[in-house]
Amino acid sequence: MLLRGLTWLILFQLLGTALNVLFLPFLPSAIIGMLLLVIFLRLRGRVSESLETASSGLLRFLPLLLTPAAVGVMMYGNELTTEAVSIFVSLTLTFILAVPLTGRLMQYLIMRQAGEEDV
Repeated sequence: MLLRGLTWLILFQLLGTALNVLFLPFLPSAIIGMLLLVIFLRLRGRVSESLETASSGLLRFLPLLLTPAAVGVMMYGNELTTEAVSIFVSLTLTFILAVPLTGRLMQYLIMRQAGEEDV
């Protein structure tokens, strides 16, 4: 079961890498693969048990992925201080755009779920 789910995840990662190399070099291959997986799951309408088992198993190790970013912040502290204003502006604009969008999406999902429960 776990092996089948991991195979699906690796397959979408490989598809993302292939599309990255062939057509979309400006997008990271992991993002392309993840978008393909989301589209596949959306069209399918459900998440299989094997994929859920594999993804929940990998989710436990998510904090390990944050370690390289923390090390990068420590190593490149001088560069970050020289670009602090541009980083602050970009983070502020992203926050201003992301919060309302997330709120709208949450409202939509709550209304959709309430509509499904009524049926």
